[in-house]
Amino acid sequence: MEPLNAAMVGRDREQAELSGFMTAPGGRALVLGGETGVGKSTLLDHVAGLAAADGHRVVRAAGAEAESELPYAGLHQLLHPLLPEIARLDDAQRALLDVVFGRSSGPPPSVLTLGIAVLDLLARTASRQPLLLVLDDGQWLDASTTEVCGFVGRRLTGDPVKLLVGLRDDTPSGFDTAALPRLTVATLSERASERLLDRHHPGLDPRLRRLVLDQARGNPLALLELPPHVRRGGRAADRPEEPLDFTGVPLPRRLQEVYGTRIGTLGRAVRAELLRGALDGVGAGTAAGPADRARYRMADVGEAAARGLLETDPLSGDFVFRHPLVRSTVVQLATADERRAAHAVLARAHRADVERHAVHLAAAAAEPDERVAAALEAAADSATRRGSAVTAVAWLTRAAELSTDHPQRSRRLGDAAFIAGHAGLADRARQLLRSDPAAGPGESPAAVLASAYTAFYEDGDVRSSGCRVVTAIEELRAAGAPGPGGVREPGEVLTRLVNLLLAISQYAGDAAYWEPAHELLDSLGDLVPPASRIYQDAWSDVVRRGADVRARVHDAFADPSALEPWDVSRLAVSAYHVDTLSQYRPYLQRTVDREVATGARMSGVVMLHVIMLDQLAVGEWDEAERTGRRLLELTTEHRHALFAHHTRAYLGLLAALRGRTEQARELRAAVDGWARPRGLGFLTQIADAIGTAAALAEGDYEAAYLHAIGITAPGSFTPYAHQAPRTLLDLVEAALHTGRAEQARRHALAAEEAGLPDVSPRLAVITYGALAMTATDPDEADALYHRAETHPAAAALPFELARIRLAHGVHLRHTRGRREARPALNLAVATFERLGAPTWAERARAELRATGAPLRAPSANLATLTWQERRIAELAAGGLTNKEIGAQTHLSPRTVSSHLYRVFPKLGITSRAALRDALGRLPVE
Repeated sequence: MEPLNAAMVGRDREQAELSGFMTAPGGRALVLGGETGVGKSTLLDHVAGLAAADGHRVVRAAGAEAESELPYAGLHQLLHPLLPEIARLDDAQRALLDVVFGRSSGPPPSVLTLGIAVLDLLARTASRQPLLLVLDDGQWLDASTTEVCGFVGRRLTGDPVKLLVGLRDDTPSGFDTAALPRLTVATLSERASERLLDRHHPGLDPRLRRLVLDQARGNPLALLELPPHVRRGGRAADRPEEPLDFTGVPLPRRLQEVYGTRIGTLGRAVRAELLRGALDGVGAGTAAGPADRARYRMADVGEAAARGLLETDPLSGDFVFRHPLVRSTVVQLATADERRAAHAVLARAHRADVERHAVHLAAAAAEPDERVAAALEAAADSATRRGSAVTAVAWLTRAAELSTDHPQRSRRLGDAAFIAGHAGLADRARQLLRSDPAAGPGESPAAVLASAYTAFYEDGDVRSSGCRVVTAIEELRAAGAPGPGGVREPGEVLTRLVNLLLAISQYAGDAAYWEPAHELLDSLGDLVPPASRIYQDAWSDVVRRGADVRARVHDAFADPSALEPWDVSRLAVSAYHVDTLSQYRPYLQRTVDREVATGARMSGVVMLHVIMLDQLAVGEWDEAERTGRRLLELTTEHRHALFAHHTRAYLGLLAALRGRTEQARELRAAVDGWARPRGLGFLTQIADAIGTAAALAEGDYEAAYLHAIGITAPGSFTPYAHQAPRTLLDLVEAALHTGRAEQARRHALAAEEAGLPDVSPRLAVITYGALAMTATDPDEADALYHRAETHPAAAALPFELARIRLAHGVHLRHTRGRREARPALNLAVATFERLGAPTWAERARAELRATGAPLRAPSANLATLTWQERRIAELAAGGLTNKEIGAQTHLSPRTVSSHLYRVFPKLGITSRAALRDALGRLPVE
């Protein structure tokens, strides 16, 4: 980098810091903060110029208050110059970035997924030329952009990519909590202020000079802009003029008055053009750049440029505002009619952008207009699908204000309240419903939804909430014909009530709730949509109603762009009940971070719950614990007691599986003590499952059996008890170890007769395992063990598979000899150790010792097999293709192939066919 720029007065320290930032090896990020006008943009310009001269590629973008609620608006600016590089990415990465450019109608990717794609793009770009990203006015960047840039900034290390962000200190920003290094640009010292003032305004009257210094308080922009105005005409009349009195006025207000004087001298047409540019977010300074071609381009504004209000962007040649305060002053000086006229022009200019078009239309409307309200409603739908439910609430509220008749207004207020509730904004939801002038003395269906959801989420109230929801559904059914709001309204409200009733019934987990619910929904016939029928069958009783749920969930997920976030979360819960979550988890992970941050937070919490469950199922227990801790923090912070205790239940189950029985029992007691008085059978069943798992981990089979039969009796599966089929293996194993072989066999046969293998892959594996454990004929047992262990889903269920292998090893030791038992037991030990289930691993080791196998330490080569390599090897040994392994592990087939390429020499083999035997020979510590 070049030496310090002497033209920048009083900024030697900042220049030195920025020079060090740019010359440091690898990638880095830095936030440049300070008050308005302190010189942040000048420093950014300085660094950008030096970087360009030093061979860097410089990409600039700037936040605009007018676009602060448009998802990805800032990221669109930043990435637009990199389109040629994006075109060279693979299809998956391009698809992730399509959402930024409005080319995807699907849900937004998660911050993690999109952030990784952006990092890959930047690394690819920087491999040819060092890269500097400059973001000015970061406080106005939309939340989606801020989150991704924060994620990227925290991970810039090896590649030559630098990220520099300019922020106003007086305006909150997502960068405030982004944990990026920060350099504060302070006001100038008294001496530096004098030098700057004298350099640009020499010969200033001493009295006026003192006034400017006092009023500017070291702010460079004020030092440059105030002098011509404190003169108020100078000495044209050979007499001193009284200066303007700025005493007591905050600095930005003083500068706005300065700019206001210049703006006031412009012609009407020029002011109108400036206003259109300001309202559309035209940038300030050279940070505007050419990135966003859709932004309004100001024309015929040379007069404003001559007065120092505009400058020309050197990259695009477009006019941009000299400073953000110019832009805000233009808006503040305009009348309401002038602003509406400008918004009308901008609405026409953005017809192709559903959100921007609607926002400008709404701002241009002076009275109710159904066409505008409908456009804004469509924009709210778009925002919801893009993970910005909070923005959707604001737009629907405005749409209600613009509605021309009461039914439409009521419907839109109800929609806004519904989304606000799912966004965790319960107070806002209640406020919206109270603002409906059409609401009668009774409780409207929309009000029932809002209040019942609040009571349900915040206190787990299934009793009174359920009664009120049933009453509201019955009243709608009795009303019969569609109401005055049109076809959509009764269907939408009824569907929401039905889905809430299903959620309440699921958490109740009792026939007293489910049987009346089934009867009520059956009476509604085709008024209940297909998706709700999926929830009804999956959430209530998969043993009796789940045979075709897998296929229906798969079909429902076929068109992600049609799904609202609450549809995604409900279908994900349905997938959990039939154990097909893994195939939808990448979709959930692309969606969940956005929903938790700025979208439907409650749906995001449910997504995190099912992600945690899938992590538990596939053996990613460390990740599951991290997800659970995140959930607990999130649900506790927002006082959603139902979801907080639900999270504790899953954390307790994980603790039990890992043998942390004291922790498991503490969590079990907390969950059971809260849930049982409220009649939340869903949670009390998980509490019993925790007790069962903890007892099994300790080898206390009598206690395990007593907990298990608290969920369901041997030989049957209690209706509406979701844990009844899931604990099949637990009950069978506990019964066998306590001398209850007849009960164990009866339960295994009941699972087969109930058709559990047809319901879900997991239930198929554990049903065959239970049948094998209870078979009295050795050949029949061997065949069933083989069927369980070679099932296509078995490799993706490591804990269940290891338990079945442990039982199989014991069986083989007794029926075929010690040598035959060793491979199965070796695999069981390895899996339990990898999962972090020490009590189960020790039990398997004891059985292995009984076979006479030497318990030696792993060789150097085998010890270097990573957890990921071992897992992939086990999946491959189970017969899965690279593509199928990739789907299970969320890796590309090429990455899977690379792992196996490294695994083969470590295991001393040359083919996949040898994997099973090689893994079976792994020595045990």
